[in-house]
Amino acid sequence: MSLNFDFEEEPSLSVIKPVEPQPKTITEISNEIKRFVEGNFNHVLIRGEIFGSKRADSGHWYLSLKDENAVLAAVCWRGVASNLKVKIEDGLEVIATGKITTFAGKSSYQLVIESLEPAGQGALLKLLEERKQQFIKEGLFDAAHKKPIPFLPETIGVVSSASGAVIRDIIHRIRDRFPSHIILWPTPVQGEGAAEKVAAAIRGFNALTKESPVKRPDVIIVARGGGSLEDLWPFNEEVVIRAVYDSEIPLISAVGHETDTMLIDYVSDKRAPTPTGAAEFAVPVKDELVSCLNILDNRMRSSIRRCLDEYKTRIEGLSRGIPNLQQILNESAQKLDYRLERLQIAMKNVLTQKKNTLALAELKPVYINTQIERYQERLQSLSARLEGVSVESVLKRGFAWVKGEHNQTVYNIAEAQKQTSLTIRFADGELNTSLSNAPQQTIRPKKAKKEEKPQATLFDF
Repeated sequence: MSLNFDFEEEPSLSVIKPVEPQPKTITEISNEIKRFVEGNFNHVLIRGEIFGSKRADSGHWYLSLKDENAVLAAVCWRGVASNLKVKIEDGLEVIATGKITTFAGKSSYQLVIESLEPAGQGALLKLLEERKQQFIKEGLFDAAHKKPIPFLPETIGVVSSASGAVIRDIIHRIRDRFPSHIILWPTPVQGEGAAEKVAAAIRGFNALTKESPVKRPDVIIVARGGGSLEDLWPFNEEVVIRAVYDSEIPLISAVGHETDTMLIDYVSDKRAPTPTGAAEFAVPVKDELVSCLNILDNRMRSSIRRCLDEYKTRIEGLSRGIPNLQQILNESAQKLDYRLERLQIAMKNVLTQKKNTLALAELKPVYINTQIERYQERLQSLSARLEGVSVESVLKRGFAWVKGEHNQTVYNIAEAQKQTSLTIRFADGELNTSLSNAPQQTIRPKKAKKEEKPQATLFDF
């Protein structure tokens, strides 16, 4: 087998020329670096010591975080800085949360701080002391604001974790000493958001009223077991301190061990070294109260007996100075019996009188009706008598009524002679007479007897 190569035509040759790299602008490379950094470091937690902090006129903070070998520039915008838990201060060791970004203006990168918390025991103690002094200046820890713990509360409110030994210790201790109604408001006692929930529980107990389905407690216990300063830190937060200060219900704090002292202990009305101690402060020992009452009862009975014996002795001594004491007492007793007997008789008489008055009141309508009937009969009699002396009845009996020219009554001859006409009224009509042409006849009236009054006329009304 043979291979033949025919090279009658010249082979073509292609040459690849290298591409020249195109230059980038400063802005382009800065943007690429920015995207890379922010994409890989958009949420970081960094621990370091603050130094070189400075607040700008705009309200933004510019600072650096350092450790033994490196320095990281940082910035905290004004809106975030006003809500930080700690004050930005040189020398303070903190844990900063935020993101790494670049600043093209100086070809540098920096940490944009979103939250800041103290790191390390020293930093926490320093912050604790600063807050303590702040609250002291405001008067939140003054003894004048302390409320007395009720001696025997019916209902006890507890703010603590629903799980763990703390609530069990409180319940058992209260049941052993003096059983009372316990209401648990479960809350987290450490970690993020614990302070806000503890404060909300305290305010919630205070918001209860008589109309609420849950009874308002007479005292509140805020309790937590032991732990590190970081674990107990929620009980140093301002939101908790102000909630305790505003509480109308007396409050006992029992946070940590006996050697642990939180800011809540200064503002509470009573500080207990342990949760069990808080239960002991809340209620007394029932058996001790019963024993104390028995002792007081015995002392009272003994005092009464001594007083009676003393009075008896004094009376016996006085009786020896009165030889006829028994006779005086007998006479007084006799007077008392006599007055009691009279009192009983008087009471019977009063009752009898009241019964008669009541019976008379019941018969009074009948009596009134009888009186009305009598008055009606009398009125009818008077009406009949009045009818008998009326003008018509008198005229019917044969009398006549003489009137003058002016319709006046004429009583005698002398008056009649002065008239020009007379009207004589009879029972069945009237008669008019004229006296102008009639002969004048003088009729002398009879002389009236001395001291006799003129006779009244039937027509005088």
